[in-house]
Amino acid sequence: MRLLTGTSGWSYPAWRGTFYPAGLPSAQMLPAYAARLGTVEVNNTFYRMPGPELLAGWRAAVPPGFTFALKAPQRITHRLKLAGAETALAWFLRSAAELGPALGPILFQLPPSIRLDVALLRAFLSLLPRGGRFAFELRHPSWHADAVRTALADAGAALCITDADEGSTPLAATAGFGYLRLRRTEYGDAALRSALHAIAAQPWSEAYAYFKHEDEARGPALATRLAELAAEMGLGAGAEAPAP
Repeated sequence: MRLLTGTSGWSYPAWRGTFYPAGLPSAQMLPAYAARLGTVEVNNTFYRMPGPELLAGWRAAVPPGFTFALKAPQRITHRLKLAGAETALAWFLRSAAELGPALGPILFQLPPSIRLDVALLRAFLSLLPRGGRFAFELRHPSWHADAVRTALADAGAALCITDADEGSTPLAATAGFGYLRLRRTEYGDAALRSALHAIAAQPWSEAYAYFKHEDEARGPALATRLAELAAEMGLGAGAEAPAP
């Protein structure tokens, strides 16, 4: 299994002097990040999709093998709530394609107010092109159902596994890849090793794990440590960006 670890975002001034060199210009943060970690989850696409010039700049700033996981726009997940989203989805996927081979998984995060609706989910899944990497973070507990996992598996989409202080998504493999958002306040080595054993038990060919922890560059430190422990277990790409 190939495991890629990273954080949710890279442009954090507070990381200067720890993860980044002190005084590093903001424009140099992405290449500095990509020199040490192999993937990043982009949250600002939830609010506004960058234009093609910016996406092309991102692609040019990272080495071959680096991947951007994009969070789908709130217009699709929170305003339309997956219904009647054909036009918005097509526009978003065309824009995301500007990343070329650097485009990794796309995350659709539903608001916690949306309850189980398998018909709605299946209708939306039918709009997604086959062969893409799509993950779904279904935050209301009612979505923890066999029918949901079956619908995702039928479409080759991943159930996003969210691990947080208030609870965790039951781990299930519904696609050939895994997508994990690690959000607990604290992660020691024991917790990270436990997560790795759970990941290693899945039939995924690759897995993506993202930390949020922004303060004092704890996110990249945890992503790097998870990759180090994974390498000890023989899992995947390690902390460095994967070779071309």
